[in-house]
Amino acid sequence: MFKILKIGSAFIGIIVGAGLASGQEVLQYFTSFGHLGTFAAIVSTILFAYVGMTLVKLGSRMRTTSHKDAIYKISGRYLGVIVDYVIIFTLFGVGVVMIAGAGSTLHQQFGLAPFIGSLLMTVLVIGTVMLNVKKVIAIIGSITPFLVLSVIVIGVYSLFTMDLSFAELEPIAKQQESTLPHWFISAVNYVSFNTAVGAAMALVMGGTEKNEKTATIGGFVGGLGLGVIIILSHLAIFSKVDIAASFDMPMLKIIDDISPVLAIIMSLVLFGMIFNTAVSMFYAFVARFLEMNTKKANLAIIITGAVGFAASFVGFTDLVAFFYPLIGYLGLFLIGALVYAPFKLAKDENRKKNGDIGEVDVYKKAANE
Repeated sequence: MFKILKIGSAFIGIIVGAGLASGQEVLQYFTSFGHLGTFAAIVSTILFAYVGMTLVKLGSRMRTTSHKDAIYKISGRYLGVIVDYVIIFTLFGVGVVMIAGAGSTLHQQFGLAPFIGSLLMTVLVIGTVMLNVKKVIAIIGSITPFLVLSVIVIGVYSLFTMDLSFAELEPIAKQQESTLPHWFISAVNYVSFNTAVGAAMALVMGGTEKNEKTATIGGFVGGLGLGVIIILSHLAIFSKVDIAASFDMPMLKIIDDISPVLAIIMSLVLFGMIFNTAVSMFYAFVARFLEMNTKKANLAIIITGAVGFAASFVGFTDLVAFFYPLIGYLGLFLIGALVYAPFKLAKDENRKKNGDIGEVDVYKKAANE
């Protein structure tokens, strides 16, 4: 049970970064659709449970240390190339968004210049990524319970202190910008985006768990837990959308109204969740190309972090609005591969039993090219 919760907690920590923990993602993807945003959050919860279960299970089965081999095996030689590069693009891009989010968090709460928080995050990420993967997973999982508790507190407070009804708040919610045309498309796009974000590190995490059943249940629990956080966050922001929508960090604004002291604690938790995702992104990005814990890998993470810091000056809210939906559409290739994965793996197992492993060898060859 402990291992299951550890895996589930780590899976949530991988995906929950600046956008979700701050409420900015939830505002754009769900709350901007008003009541229909609640249905979108439920759809996302169901999809996340499946995605989490499948990703961690695949990682455990293949004992993967990088997403590369697993992606080519489940996607095939040609689709694998597309999915592989979508993930690579996503890893670096979301890492940049996390660095920008760190700057926005400290700026909104403490009035510090955005580059200070971004620089601090960059230094912390570089230092952490140089650790081994088990230590990284432990760090990621350890912060998640604080976020879950914070979201529950904010959700309960918001619902019990509403000044207006949801019917009165819906027109205000619908005035918020969303780059997605429909609530259902938004739900699928959000899961697709986050799958692209979390796939690489979830596969690596699954590779550290030898018991496939434990890995599978852990991934399912993580996906389900992530969905619950999304639903609670949406209801919290929806109930206070008239107050919080104009801020980069809506959830931080809500808790600041509860207590300035709690807001300071929440800003540190938020910074920790941003750190979680940033570490996951940059670790998996470098691991895709190099063996970790080597001089080359350490040099690569320093260079990658520096480039990411420079790119973060575009701005947090603008990066979320433009980059996340784009990755969501690209990530549909990965979603398709994951839906097909159980059938593909069963087919490969039958080929192995019959002594016909040629197709699997082709995928391995493709992954090495």
